[in-house]
Amino acid sequence: METKEVVLNALENSEKPLKGGEIAEITGIDKIEVDKAIKKLTTEGRISSPVRCFYTAVK
Repeated sequence: METKEVVLNALENSEKPLKGGEIAEITGIDKIEVDKAIKKLTTEGRISSPVRCFYTAVK
């Protein structure tokens, strides 16, 4: 599975917005790779940032 799909899956399964570091801990993926995936997913409109540095999946 592609990194951004793993990140999106983690956000979809979370009950609250997550920081990049929290996503990295949950998924076991390096934080730098998580940050790259977050940037791509945000650009695609698949995730949003309700509060600075926190991310959630767009429903």
